[in-house]
Amino acid sequence: MPATERSAVPDRKYLRYVALGDSQTEGVGDGDDVTGLRGWADRLAEHLAVDNPDLQYANLAVRGRRAGEVRAEQLGPALAMRPDLATVVAGVNDLLRFRVETAEVVGHLEAMFAALTDAGARVATVTFPDLTRVIPLARPVRSRILDINDRIRVAAARHDVAVAEIALHSSVADRRFWADDRLHCSPLGHQLIAAAVAHALRVPGSTDSWTQPPPPLPTPPSTRDRATAELRWATTFLGPWLTRRLRGQSSGDRRTARLPELHRFTAPRS
Repeated sequence: MPATERSAVPDRKYLRYVALGDSQTEGVGDGDDVTGLRGWADRLAEHLAVDNPDLQYANLAVRGRRAGEVRAEQLGPALAMRPDLATVVAGVNDLLRFRVETAEVVGHLEAMFAALTDAGARVATVTFPDLTRVIPLARPVRSRILDINDRIRVAAARHDVAVAEIALHSSVADRRFWADDRLHCSPLGHQLIAAAVAHALRVPGSTDSWTQPPPPLPTPPSTRDRATAELRWATTFLGPWLTRRLRGQSSGDRRTARLPELHRFTAPRS
């Protein structure tokens, strides 16, 4: 059945949605700590609330968390909320470490898939985009990304977890998909992920339009502009990120979940 037709048949009606994960699910790149974060999980809740105005929503994600930390810190509280929908997205922070075992990372993800589905929740996850398409210096982790995506697909299939195939579409290679740090999504990127997950869950009104590439830039950047942008990015983001890694620090140190309990979801004003 074509994707655009399949979306007309919803999986089920969701009343309690809990999001587990790291900075992407927390919403980093879509808003800030002053004005407030939004993020793809909030945007997915907006999709769900159109058909389910009584939707209860919690977001347990905390930036910097690795898959094992998400499992240790967030799975128990999530299960206690008895969600009928949960999203589990973690692993990028593991992939960017100097050493990583992708099988161990996906083992943590699969344990969360199993626990949540066994508790009656519908679970959704995503595959990860190839960071080398926007960060050439990330080439050493490309094989890890491809491997973990294959393992996520296999684990998801074992537990009937819906997978939004973010990795397979050209939109993620567009710089507009990414925030200035190139590690987190821009508001446009968060919007795309929300649409992709909604489509994977067959939320009413969702379509496969998220797979279409954005329109081209009216004026492509010059070689000089690109070089200037690379230098600015390395100075502003890459340097501080490497410093934190060498010191064993995380952007999530002393941070807690911003929406740790279920509450009735209210869409933000336009």
